[in-house]
Amino acid sequence: MDARISKTTEVDSRPANNLLRRLSPADYALLAPHVAVDQAEANELLYSPGDNVQVVHFPCGPALATFLVPNEDGRDVETILVGREGAVGGIVSEGFLPAYTRICVKFGGPFARIHVGKLEAAKMRSASLRNIFVRYADCMLAQIFQSTACNAIHSIEQRTAKWILAAMERTGDESSVPLTHEQLATLLGVGRSYASRVLQSFKAEGVLDTRRGAILVRNRDGLRLRTCLCNDAVKMHFEEVLRGVYPTEEADRSSAQG
Repeated sequence: MDARISKTTEVDSRPANNLLRRLSPADYALLAPHVAVDQAEANELLYSPGDNVQVVHFPCGPALATFLVPNEDGRDVETILVGREGAVGGIVSEGFLPAYTRICVKFGGPFARIHVGKLEAAKMRSASLRNIFVRYADCMLAQIFQSTACNAIHSIEQRTAKWILAAMERTGDESSVPLTHEQLATLLGVGRSYASRVLQSFKAEGVLDTRRGAILVRNRDGLRLRTCLCNDAVKMHFEEVLRGVYPTEEADRSSAQG
């Protein structure tokens, strides 16, 4: 019993990132001296296309990062969200490779950061640490595949519901998402007026409401009825490949218990 309590205490002392908390004590000890935690503000730019990736960023708690692909018409299209289930930048690369997309802070909060070189050195010392990050890279790739399919075949309404639910799961907020109409339009790749019409339809059904700078969820079950199954598919793959990392209440309890 005392050993379990000690292990739980050790995990709880780590940054509130499920991927870091998934590591064994020995593997985390390789990273701990090099991990720094600081606050990041919403819209903070982590990487632009072509930047050398020198730091791995782990969103903690309610913080979220997003991948944005710039297009020739000047618009950015959001591809995936990353919260406390993962990390962005230099996940599987060995050395300093250029970033392909823009990576920004979507929702501000704490981020744990480690230099790519320190992470690579730790991977060289531990096969189990390498395995965790390879598995996470597989989950991230699955999320990108699913996002591509979702954008191709599902309606704006379905994608809106999916995105709001995914954001709520990652932030742990059961009732709201700090998102403006403009931001929603950007992540969906549509005009602001179209995004506003979608929100109005949800409001008319009593599913959502809006206030300045936020979307309020009034009926979560109703929102689930409007979403596609893409986020569920991503969660299922996480559970098969890297159990206990995707942010759910059960997973957070599991990571706290080690």
